[in-house]
Amino acid sequence: MKKYLDQKFYPNFSNNWDDHLFRERIKKEIKSEFTVLDLGAGAGIISYMDFRGLAKKICGIDLDPRVVDNPFLDEGKVADANQIPYPNDSFDLVFSDNVMEHLDEPLLIFNEVKRVLKPGGKFLIKTPNKYHYVPTISRLTPHSFHQYVNKMRGRDEDDTFPTFYNANSKKDLSKLAKDAGLCIETLDLIEGRPEYLRGIWPAYLLGILYERAVNAFDFLKSFRVILIGCFRK
Repeated sequence: MKKYLDQKFYPNFSNNWDDHLFRERIKKEIKSEFTVLDLGAGAGIISYMDFRGLAKKICGIDLDPRVVDNPFLDEGKVADANQIPYPNDSFDLVFSDNVMEHLDEPLLIFNEVKRVLKPGGKFLIKTPNKYHYVPTISRLTPHSFHQYVNKMRGRDEDDTFPTFYNANSKKDLSKLAKDAGLCIETLDLIEGRPEYLRGIWPAYLLGILYERAVNAFDFLKSFRVILIGCFRK
């Protein structure tokens, strides 16, 4: 049934469709002469975040020690995003994939990103919208439950991190950008295939109805699942 519903309603969607969208957004900004920072690069498990050959140098930081062996990076450093270990005006582009939801004090990170960006440099982020049903359930349940759900979806428990959702709405991100002195270029809400509901077909049908509704009616767009933002120094 899942395959039938996939083919009928989402024939052009692949696994990690949101990362594919984010990759295409990054590719619109990246240039061959750029020095780029992947903020929260991790172990390099999302192939869509491999931009080797599209920029002069790809750096990455993460608290996960596996970042030093991340195959997508020219240089990986174990570091906290609160203190990015690079000088002022180091990067033409900084991007962050599914990291904002894990930040307890996101303004510290926004300030650090502004510091390391070159004038005119851009900061691209993708993160869940906290008003979607998945982050809402996540905020109401313990971390152990998140680990269990992701394990059922095939993700290692070590790759499931605590969430805070302090930078996960258009209002949150607009305020953070303003407080850090960054300009908002775009801030988009996107809804696609309901990944977390695909395992049980009646739930999948409900997810399809939800997706159709939030995409059909403008007054419901604040309940779409993904936020993709572009900020400029």
